[in-house]
Amino acid sequence: MLSKISVLHFLKDLEKNNNREWFTAHKNRYTSAREDCASFVEELIKEMSGFDTAIGNVDAQKSLFRIYRDTRFSANKDPYKTNFGASIGSGHAGYYLHIQPGQSFLAGGIYMLDNTQLKELRKEISYNADAFKKIILGKNFRDHFGSLSEDDKLKRVPLGFDKDDPMAEYLKLKHFVATRPVTDKELLENDAPKKFAAIYKCLKPLNDFLNAPFL
Repeated sequence: MLSKISVLHFLKDLEKNNNREWFTAHKNRYTSAREDCASFVEELIKEMSGFDTAIGNVDAQKSLFRIYRDTRFSANKDPYKTNFGASIGSGHAGYYLHIQPGQSFLAGGIYMLDNTQLKELRKEISYNADAFKKIILGKNFRDHFGSLSEDDKLKRVPLGFDKDDPMAEYLKLKHFVATRPVTDKELLENDAPKKFAAIYKCLKPLNDFLNAPFL
């Protein structure tokens, strides 16, 4: 169970005071909140290892992203992220947990491949269309995640693929990611790790498919 005081309250206050002076003065709150998140992720990993044995070797501390933002090439110069994020996985495709007041979500899949890898994955989807559609059109997947994200989707089928390919709309995707919003109430429930693991389990077939070309 996450402590609302330790995590959500800290993130809300950080959003209002996103500067180095405030953060330094409240560094102990950040440390406490991060440890609370790490403990939550550790519980989540234990639950997830029941259906994905590779997850059992993931280090909860190392799975958490840094809270410090790289502002060198961004118009937004706020020095800190206002969320905690954790990447859980051992392959190209994996699972992601995003904790942010009112904006938390569970996600999985594969994001930002290089052009060579992306082409190989698109080939896999074109050649094994039925297997791919069985996963993303399956009831469990659709009930929890609806469909794949269409962020950055191309307007045309990429070069090297037939524009009339039955999988054309999927071949236009640059990322193969599914997300499921999580309320603050769900996040703070005592059995949240168990419930979240059950949801992530619906992503296991997708991740297995997405990782196959790179094994």
